[in-house]
Amino acid sequence: MNIRPIPYDHPDAVKLQDAVMLEYAVRYDGEGDATPLDAGMFVPPRGLYLLAYDTEDRPVASGAWRTQDKNDEGYADGDAELKRMYVVPEARGLGLARRILAALEADALAAGRTRMVLETGTAQPEAMALYASSGYEPCAKFGHYRHYESSRCFAKPLRP
Repeated sequence: MNIRPIPYDHPDAVKLQDAVMLEYAVRYDGEGDATPLDAGMFVPPRGLYLLAYDTEDRPVASGAWRTQDKNDEGYADGDAELKRMYVVPEARGLGLARRILAALEADALAAGRTRMVLETGTAQPEAMALYASSGYEPCAKFGHYRHYESSRCFAKPLRP
């Protein structure tokens, strides 16, 4: 597997974003993720979008972070928000999400961010298990879905 930075609007990135939206629609009864995002949010050093490619150069996993600072949606100064973590079904169980997560954390720390935050939902128990096993702890709700009962927010201090 090869993990590399890719623009958020690259065709391979769009392909995986479409796939994750379809999965969200199934898991959340027709709702995808309506969080407003654009390609500029993931341009270093204020963010990063990564794709993992298999040995045949097919995109099989993604993950990103974007800069957040204190605002009315509940973020804090120094936050890096994790977005678009996804692994295609046929590549699950290979440790790709964990590898992408570690790379994103290291990049956000190098960019001066002090805390990684993420929002997921109750219909994604495997995501919550990954984050818990990676040192994330529940935190106050923030972001687009902060008022949803199914929303779960997690945070982890970023340290060298």
